[in-house]
Amino acid sequence: MLTIKSFFTLLLLGGMLLIAPSGCKTSAGDDPSPTTQTQTLVTSSLIGDYSTDQLRSRFTGASAILQIFIRYGVKAYRLEYTTTNTDGKPIKASGALIVPNVTTPVPLLSMQHGTITSENDAPSNFKSSSEAYTYGSVFASQGYIIAAPDYIGYGASKDLPHTYENRNGLATASLDMLRAAQEFLSKQNINWDKRLFLAGYSEGGYATMALQKKIEEETGSEFNLVASSCGAGAYDKPAFMNHLINEQTAGVDYINRLYVWVLLTYDRIYGLNRPMTYYFKEPYATQIAQNGKDASINVSLNNAFSDTFKKAISDGTDKDFISAVQDNDIHDWKPRTPTRLYHGTADEIVPFLNSQNANDAMQKRGATNVKLIPIQGGTHGTSIIGFIQGTYEFFSSIS
Repeated sequence: MLTIKSFFTLLLLGGMLLIAPSGCKTSAGDDPSPTTQTQTLVTSSLIGDYSTDQLRSRFTGASAILQIFIRYGVKAYRLEYTTTNTDGKPIKASGALIVPNVTTPVPLLSMQHGTITSENDAPSNFKSSSEAYTYGSVFASQGYIIAAPDYIGYGASKDLPHTYENRNGLATASLDMLRAAQEFLSKQNINWDKRLFLAGYSEGGYATMALQKKIEEETGSEFNLVASSCGAGAYDKPAFMNHLINEQTAGVDYINRLYVWVLLTYDRIYGLNRPMTYYFKEPYATQIAQNGKDASINVSLNNAFSDTFKKAISDGTDKDFISAVQDNDIHDWKPRTPTRLYHGTADEIVPFLNSQNANDAMQKRGATNVKLIPIQGGTHGTSIIGFIQGTYEFFSSIS
């Protein structure tokens, strides 16, 4: 008989997700006053009602073994809801909600997806390439309600720029997705047992940490969080920035695109609006000005940055950019609920220092329920398996 570890390994080998369930349980004694809730859900529509046979038919070849884990049929819905963009303006966002066809109370899993570059991969589009369609459906079939926010920039808000690695944009859209899901479940009389789990890897890890922090600090007793599992997120933004400015990085174009995307996002959201010649040397400045985040840079990023920019960061004179980076730092706070940080020690995209620094800062603040799980020798890609396995064991131990 397959072990759960084998199951999760096959999920990954079969081209499944980069994230896994998790959550957090708030301490009533420390909660701030609950916020007053207004209606968030705008519309809901049924994407599909899938029988167990239909779900099993999705998995063939190397992933065929997943068929044995299909327990219930599921219904998938697209939710559209109101949220707030980083400029303070109300917008419409979306996400997928996958509900198992059961009558007993089941928990809710909020799954924050990793970096995507195609609209097809947005959860609410429920295409075969999306995490929600594959991984989300398997977990829903096991008896979990799955909430999967698209984030700003995908789905209903696809005409807006994505708030890449922006604390406020990711957390707000994810929190309002949960509120929309809560409204939908209530209206449809779907039996939710009120437990909430959160999880994510890479950008999803950062989004999960940002969401957890926002829920703990701003929502009072609105949600019953159980635990939080965060994988390979860039939590310590200032330390990560200094690493990129001063250290050699992989120098691979697809990795550099992610770093450039973050810089461009902060430049836009914080109204810096600087010419690329301020940030980068030529020919990179022109390439980025023309192609944005899709520019191809095959050198260590510290060799592409301009001397002016590097000096201004190092001596602290570029206060506006440093402030923007600091505003997105989420590593130094005290979670009230069980939290696990999974990270590969050889991560070539998001350095291990992010999770190490977060763990150290949280422990220093007296957080006794935070634990760092180093994945020895793991890269950004190879550590996903350890994250998923560890997350399952973590939640099994406290549920």
